[in-house]
Amino acid sequence: MRVLFVFSGNSPYFPISPFTKAQAESLMEKGITVDYFPVKGKGAGSYIKHIFKLRNHLKNNRYNVIHAHYSLCGWVAVLARRGRTPIVLSLMGDDAQGAFKGKNKIAFTSRFFIWMTYCIQPFIQAIISKSAGIEKAVYRKKISYIVPNGVKLDKFIYCEKGFREELGLDREKKYILFLGSPTDINKNFILAQEAVKILGRGSVELINVYKESSETVAKYLNSADVFVLCSFAEGSANVVKEAMACNCPMVVTNAGDAAWVVGNEPGCYVSDHSPENFAAAIAKALEFGDTTGRTKGRERIIKLGLDAGAIADKLISIYSKILR
Repeated sequence: MRVLFVFSGNSPYFPISPFTKAQAESLMEKGITVDYFPVKGKGAGSYIKHIFKLRNHLKNNRYNVIHAHYSLCGWVAVLARRGRTPIVLSLMGDDAQGAFKGKNKIAFTSRFFIWMTYCIQPFIQAIISKSAGIEKAVYRKKISYIVPNGVKLDKFIYCEKGFREELGLDREKKYILFLGSPTDINKNFILAQEAVKILGRGSVELINVYKESSETVAKYLNSADVFVLCSFAEGSANVVKEAMACNCPMVVTNAGDAAWVVGNEPGCYVSDHSPENFAAAIAKALEFGDTTGRTKGRERIIKLGLDAGAIADKLISIYSKILR
């Protein structure tokens, strides 16, 4: 089977987003051929230009399935499609529920993307939502599937010793790890800052890691005492599953499928967006680390079928179904 991934290629840090690349690699390991078609540039003009580029590409290359990631990339695929090649659309988050700028506050301009997601549904053969919250935007339930992001367990491996010396971290300190852009309003870095300030412990330090490779992120997750996710909204946050795979204690908000992923796993806590409650949850996670050590999050990831290989099998099943 040959599949074409159509996705946004606008990241200045990664030619192919880590999630897209990891998903493609997992499919390749199952014997699927995956090619990439990045849509570069922003604005209507860039997307229109890529419709013609993709149409030319499809003249010379035949695919069993086109898999578009994000609704605007889906429109590029729909308008460029030749013949009856089926299109699978993965909804990424803000294309289905809007861009959040606070609790239950959606940026007005992002409503355009929600509308585009609504309008595209009659023209595609399968829709993949990362979580139940995202699937609420799908009205064609007969072609709807909930498939969370998977984590590559061969890259995110628990290491008992950690990597503090290599990363230049103090062995005597307690580190709270925030992964993501500190300037992204939705990621809500300020909540982590306020919560750590409320803790008022000089031995506790908040560290922010951003724009780093998967290998480096895995080292930080194995070295930090607590991982935190503070977002207002998510699709299926990879970082939560990556932290679970490294058995890192954590505190997360109920964003996307984060609360479902951590479940009742000891050492993993779900908090609201109150700095006081979030600080109290961090204190519990730190106490868990002192008394018990690491979590058994990796076992839960495997139990839930969230390893990348299991997710690849689900994607292949969807591809095969629409081809039949």
